[in-house]
Amino acid sequence: MAGGEGALVPVPSENGGSVAVYPLHHGLNPPIARLAISWSRGNSLRVSVFRPPSEDQVGGKVVEVKLSNGDQEITDAQWRRIEYGSVSPFAMLQSRRSSFSSLLKVSKSPSPYHLDWWEYVIEYSKDISSLLGGRKLSPNPIIEEPKAIFKKGEEPTCLKAAWELMEIFYADKQSQAWLPERLVDWLADYDSLFSSTQRTIHSKLVDFQKDLVNIQVIEDDPRYWEVLSSALAVGWLDIVVKVLRLHGSYQLDQLSNREIENGLVEAVAVLISKMPRLRPESAVGKLGECFKSKPEFSKAWEKWRAQITKLDCSAFWIQCDNHQTREGLKGMLQIMLGNIDSIHMATCHWIELYVSHFLYIRPFTMGIESMYNLVLKCIQMKPVSNTHRLTGLLIAILEENTEVVLAECSKEYGPWMVAHAVELLSAGSEQAEILLYDERDNLGGISIGELYRLIYAQVLSSHSLTWQIAPIYLTSCMKQGMGLLEILLYRQSVRHNESLLKNIELCRLYGLNHISSNIMKVAGVYDWKHGRKGSGVYWLQQADDANRLHRIAQQLFDSVGKSISDESFKQWEGVIELLGSDSKSAGGLEFLHKYRDFKRFLQQVTSGKSTEAARQAVDSLILLMKNPSTPQRFWLPLLYDSLKLFNWQDCPLLNVSETNLLLNKLQELSLARLRPDFKESSLPPEALGCVRLALATNLGRAILDE
Repeated sequence: MAGGEGALVPVPSENGGSVAVYPLHHGLNPPIARLAISWSRGNSLRVSVFRPPSEDQVGGKVVEVKLSNGDQEITDAQWRRIEYGSVSPFAMLQSRRSSFSSLLKVSKSPSPYHLDWWEYVIEYSKDISSLLGGRKLSPNPIIEEPKAIFKKGEEPTCLKAAWELMEIFYADKQSQAWLPERLVDWLADYDSLFSSTQRTIHSKLVDFQKDLVNIQVIEDDPRYWEVLSSALAVGWLDIVVKVLRLHGSYQLDQLSNREIENGLVEAVAVLISKMPRLRPESAVGKLGECFKSKPEFSKAWEKWRAQITKLDCSAFWIQCDNHQTREGLKGMLQIMLGNIDSIHMATCHWIELYVSHFLYIRPFTMGIESMYNLVLKCIQMKPVSNTHRLTGLLIAILEENTEVVLAECSKEYGPWMVAHAVELLSAGSEQAEILLYDERDNLGGISIGELYRLIYAQVLSSHSLTWQIAPIYLTSCMKQGMGLLEILLYRQSVRHNESLLKNIELCRLYGLNHISSNIMKVAGVYDWKHGRKGSGVYWLQQADDANRLHRIAQQLFDSVGKSISDESFKQWEGVIELLGSDSKSAGGLEFLHKYRDFKRFLQQVTSGKSTEAARQAVDSLILLMKNPSTPQRFWLPLLYDSLKLFNWQDCPLLNVSETNLLLNKLQELSLARLRPDFKESSLPPEALGCVRLALATNLGRAILDE
């Protein structure tokens, strides 16, 4: 929708006006005479390709072009689960934001960040993160494989990795002091993702594990020490210790002959397991000693490095006969001592090298600025030919460039990511808050944050399975959201009752009663025109559309029949039944309801029912004749159908006043027949005289009775 004058949301052009190109394989031979393009379901385009008329060639073909949804690792069904699941956390955070804004107005505080807003943001971030999947480990096997390096779990996704990366740097303010350690953990979870563009430590471990069962003497294999050094370089201590203790000197039949060698291996394993870490705590099963304060960590770090240096200078290395073990362990000690050449050789990707610096070379790193400078250095040391989608986001975060972060999220992960990640970017940063939520003239007076929400809402609106959740995001946009919400609700189909009820409920939730009324009017007219007469009347009644109901009544007046013997009345009886007893808002339809009741009572009298039924019919007739909504053209047919009531043998059913009322109606009818617009009924010519005679007779009998 970018660039067109009819765009609902002004989307600025990106990449200097360049556009994405989607190949179209239609299989038709040229020439192509015409193309027709329209939206299909979801994020797809339907392209109709037409050839000139020909007898021996297919006339055309319809092809659907699936536009990228930002992440091909996630299926459409998973995306819908994420989209629906993220509604509740988003709505909750918006509600809290509104409460905070109200609190700030009362307290007249210039900034919301003296409050613990980040705690709500991190709660929101955790809820969203749980939707994106995770490293779910499979149940523990009955017999655990001793040589298994990895436990099988759910494959991570780039979307999950990107979200956690933003959570680390923006949302989790409590862990700002331990950012390097958080990056170490992040790489441990998501290093496998980088294997798609180049070799990584994770891929080396996976390949080695496949061949592990076939290796007879593991310590003589160069790959064994290479894998150990690589895993150690990025801080995967538990894996290093486990693999290190697969060393042949640990076998019971070897201990007595290789005691010195085994002692050196165990000493290195103990040093690795006791490595100091500047972090509050480690995950369950992770090795290393954690220290929360920098002074305590500094003391432990110096002591640990002294122990490594002491072991490195030990005389026991000379007594070790196994050359491969001696050189492999020495190389691991050099990594722990921070030898840049050893670390450079052990790592594959610049991010792995980057993490290694925090572990062994710059363990006291603090602040984003120094971390960004280190990134540039590591990229220079280990340049890559294929850039991974996560690296651009990481560099933008460390560069502290919010606009580039948004651009990377939009480019690589789509509208969902940007619409929800905006809340993380503005958590605790007044500068980011101003950038994201200040109104901009070049965006039509809306903010960047609102723009991305509107874009995401339009993506949701384009799919029949997700349009229902678009209002949550539209209502959070103060400038254009409600206007677009009204357009969205108007565009929904009224053909299916379930979607219509859902649409009306959304109108009720957001206080759009005028929209709801208009939708019900449209539904009523649609149902009436398509033969669902009862449903049409019901929706028009719900909408209080007296004008259309009156017009429907005029149509029904010509259809319900003029005599009780007319069978055409029965087909409309169900429609009239829907009106109920309280039909004040139904216009002329009120008459039809009473007319239906009168017809029923009269039918009972004709069938030979008791005098009580005849009295009910008379009461119904009087109500009809008194009611101003009864059309004048129905007066004579009603009275003509009631001749049997006027001539009731047992007793007069109408008293004097009631009879006079009906005679007056006849007099009015006689005067009305003189008007040129009067419509004669289809009754016999003698009908008026018969009715007048019957009423006169009934009047005389009634006077005698009284």
